[in-house]
Amino acid sequence: MRTRPLPLCAVVLALSGSSLGLAAGPDGPVPAGRGIGGPRQTAVVEAVRRVKDAVVNIHSERHVKMPGTSDELFALAQPGVGGPATHTHAQNRVNGMGTGIVIDPRGYVITNQHVVEDVSLIRVRLSDGTTVSARILVRDPESDLALIKIDPPRPLAVMPLGTSKDLMVGETVIAIGNAYGYDHTVTVGVVSAIGRDVTLNKDVRYQALIQTDASINPGNSGGPLLNIHGELIGVNVAIRAGAQGIGFAIPVDTMVRVGTEMLSRLQARARPASVGLVVRDDARSTPDRTIREVVVENVYPASAAARAGLQKGDVLTQVGAVSVHSSLDLPRALLAYFASGEHEALALQVRRDGSSKRLELALAPPAAIDNTALAGGASGGDQVWRKLGVRLQPVGAATVGRNHPQLNGGLTIAEVRAESPAARAGLKLGDVLVGLHQWEMLSLENVVYVLNHPDRTSFSPVRFYILRGGQVHRGTLQVGE
Repeated sequence: MRTRPLPLCAVVLALSGSSLGLAAGPDGPVPAGRGIGGPRQTAVVEAVRRVKDAVVNIHSERHVKMPGTSDELFALAQPGVGGPATHTHAQNRVNGMGTGIVIDPRGYVITNQHVVEDVSLIRVRLSDGTTVSARILVRDPESDLALIKIDPPRPLAVMPLGTSKDLMVGETVIAIGNAYGYDHTVTVGVVSAIGRDVTLNKDVRYQALIQTDASINPGNSGGPLLNIHGELIGVNVAIRAGAQGIGFAIPVDTMVRVGTEMLSRLQARARPASVGLVVRDDARSTPDRTIREVVVENVYPASAAARAGLQKGDVLTQVGAVSVHSSLDLPRALLAYFASGEHEALALQVRRDGSSKRLELALAPPAAIDNTALAGGASGGDQVWRKLGVRLQPVGAATVGRNHPQLNGGLTIAEVRAESPAARAGLKLGDVLVGLHQWEMLSLENVVYVLNHPDRTSFSPVRFYILRGGQVHRGTLQVGE
């Protein structure tokens, strides 16, 4: 899904010794020790320089009823803490702001879900001042993360990833964000605590956050918290109202897990192709940087991964044109492959027993997916009723998208059979089924595809996503036979 990120260009000026202790600067000689490469160029300066192009500023607009109408309280109240921030009323529009982190050079950006919640317009400002429109692709309200997409004029720099597994209380951290609309504001502090569970109000709760005293202000939400090497260790998410020097961030390893799920859902919308592969993220810190690897944890029999020759313990290093350093990179590579329209086998590089090995992953083209064959001859509706215990009716994007414009439709539950898997999972009449496992549900054929998937036992119980009362809920259900 991504080519190698563009390198950040550093201008290196050769220092020439002289009896006056002068070095060549852009405007003539400067005192030694004060030019580029001198003591002023600290590790913090280097870290910010390394990542600034991978940080974007988000400006949003939402439509609300004006004060004085029956929904005045809604017009004045804003979800979340720490962003969207600094709202101004202009007729029936409310402006907000936040920050985003580039995870792919084609313009995939991670931010907080509350930054883009209920917005009607999103504009993203790049580090060079270019402003582009953005659209919401996937949300995960439970983790307060969202994936948005911009179409940049050129490939973007990508945020380098560290790990939050070995954070030390007291170590230096750096926050970058759109604080009060002052884009790319840099603040420095330390890790104050790790594993904090935070309740901001009755509706907003977080678990296992990083606490920092680096200044995090309204507008910082969705932006990076960095270690001294300029690697992402957290996504800034919240501030404690009325407190000073108390801010919180979602650990980067949580972001990688959730981001991988969101990208996988997006990839499944593009094409529901199963690789048959389970991977895990490994990360270890060295004195100079974090080394991240993606290790094959399991290969399903008769899957595309098995046919390619992948084995448990292989370290994925390259998928197509994408260098692999985290589990984010696998769905990114698949997205790039499907977008290219190629039907040739996808080249893989793995490290096995200390040696590099090249493999080829053959994914079936869309025409090879035969839902009729998958249904085993039974009608889709009968099979869904037998295995899940529900009757479903399609609903369009216009209905589903009123509160969730990133969704393309769903299936309304018109009947639930007593004591069925659906009933035991808590599904109710009127719920709108929008997702199963990692796939969007737009038709009965989509449901049948999941029910008869050759790898279904590997993701049993099946995770479901429904709309109920305008909110997304998730759960799991066992599929009957």
